[in-house]
Amino acid sequence: MSADALLPLLKSTFGYDAFRGRQAEVVGRVMAGQNTLAVMPTGAGKSLTYQLPAVALNGCVIVVSPLIALMHDQLRGARAAGIRAASLTSADMDQAETRQAYRDGALDLLYVAPERATGDSFRGLLESNPPALFAIDEAHCVSEWGHDFRPDYRLLRPLLDHFGDVPRLALTATADRHTRDDILRQLGIEPDGLILAGFDRANIRYAIRPRVGMARQLKEFIEENPGAGIVYTPTRTGAEKLAVQLAEMTGRKVAAYHAGLSPEVRARVQSEFVASEDGIVTATVAFGMGIDKPDVRFVAHAGLPKSIEGYYQETGRGGRDGDPAEALMLWGAEDFARARMRLAELPEARIASERARLEALAALVETVECRRALLLRHFGEQPADTCGNCDICLEPPRQIDASVLAQKLLSAVYRTGQSYGAGHIEQVLLGKADERVTARGHDKLSVFGIVGSYEARMIKPLVRSLVARDALATTEHGGLMLGTAARPILKGEKPVLMAEPPLRRTKREGWTASAANPVGDPLFDALRARRRELAAEAGVPPYVIFHDAALRAMANERPSTLHEMARIPGVGAKKLEAWGEEFLAVIAAG
Repeated sequence: MSADALLPLLKSTFGYDAFRGRQAEVVGRVMAGQNTLAVMPTGAGKSLTYQLPAVALNGCVIVVSPLIALMHDQLRGARAAGIRAASLTSADMDQAETRQAYRDGALDLLYVAPERATGDSFRGLLESNPPALFAIDEAHCVSEWGHDFRPDYRLLRPLLDHFGDVPRLALTATADRHTRDDILRQLGIEPDGLILAGFDRANIRYAIRPRVGMARQLKEFIEENPGAGIVYTPTRTGAEKLAVQLAEMTGRKVAAYHAGLSPEVRARVQSEFVASEDGIVTATVAFGMGIDKPDVRFVAHAGLPKSIEGYYQETGRGGRDGDPAEALMLWGAEDFARARMRLAELPEARIASERARLEALAALVETVECRRALLLRHFGEQPADTCGNCDICLEPPRQIDASVLAQKLLSAVYRTGQSYGAGHIEQVLLGKADERVTARGHDKLSVFGIVGSYEARMIKPLVRSLVARDALATTEHGGLMLGTAARPILKGEKPVLMAEPPLRRTKREGWTASAANPVGDPLFDALRARRRELAAEAGVPPYVIFHDAALRAMANERPSTLHEMARIPGVGAKKLEAWGEEFLAVIAAG
């Protein structure tokens, strides 16, 4: 059966008239029994590529997924669409019933974690009723090249080969060329089974700024984005501290999430966030793949992420519904300093690859060219030079040649003994003979006072830039010393080009994440309010009822019958039957 033959089922189950992107190609391969690796950006509808075949195929689709919370989120959505779905996890109290339902052929989808999938008991269950498809979600976890390697994924291959006639579909949003090749090899998928749908998330606006007053910067960002959001922090303490600060500064509900909290607290925070329309979570990366919430309107990083792959995946949790979302990263020189110190703690075999990841991040934060273009080139794409939806494209900085100032700065660090912080070096360069400078005789050095007032505002940004480039490093006591990339700069062999720092940040205009929540529309507000009530009654997050996009379409088109309501994208037969009349009543009253 071809993908086109499934269009009526796509409409009746999910409410969509057509496939998006390369969904049809993936579904077509699945229906033809071909092994496939689909690399599709978050929000491109990866889950549909196995959920739709699950309804069409004879037999159950086994979905291997790494986190219980992620499985349960997808489970709610599948059941709301009328799909017979279940999960076998340590959190499920109905495991015996689920196993029997599988044996009886009463399931379309069965979600399972990799550690359970590789056990003898689970293999025995599958032998009682061979599955129709293996779907391996978050497939980058199988690769040591990936940013989120999980050893249990490496144990899946014997299970897949045991059921060699069952097609396998691997899915991920984040995989560079090395990782893609490794996934294909580890899961036994032929190279011609790769479908690369692209990495561009055009609805996400990227912005990266130096961290100068982080709490204030985040407060302003949150005030511009009234929807739900995630703020990633490097440490557990930072997550807790920032949650308190932002709650006080914004008046919004903010909760901290990290691996040090009890399972009960983590489950409560995640559940409340998923159900909210404007909640905020400050979190470490422990708040990761388990977030299957489509209406996250912003993602902020309060520090440097671990890699571009990690950054791409974390920012990809915003705007999964296709509506506008914003991604802000705040970084400091100390982030790079700490990351380089951690390199020394790694096994020798990993140092080169991790250093390359860090250099790629440095290029991302330092670029004066389109952020999106740099991101996409990292994943092997050839994008246009500008995207029109990142901070560089919207407010192009002037590129300046800071090579001479960099030589002065590096010389000052060297001549003062490579042990003083940026503030002291700045005083020396500007010729400010305070007590500390004169006590050490630094006012007698040739670098004393060699920087004029015009260049003064460049010193701090240049320190950040040189640390990011590894031309400067930090001592264990916080002082500056020359890094491995300093020599060619000092000798004039390598120029230092950087963005001129703005005098002040201007207010952004145009398309923002808040545009996805048009609170000025009374009917839209009324539809959201009713959705909220129905979600509470059903015990599901509001987006499981309908996405914001569907509510906006209802507000715009004002259907008056179930037949007209059925034409709204995202309104499938099961949801129309369950909630159609409720929303028609709201529209009629509006």
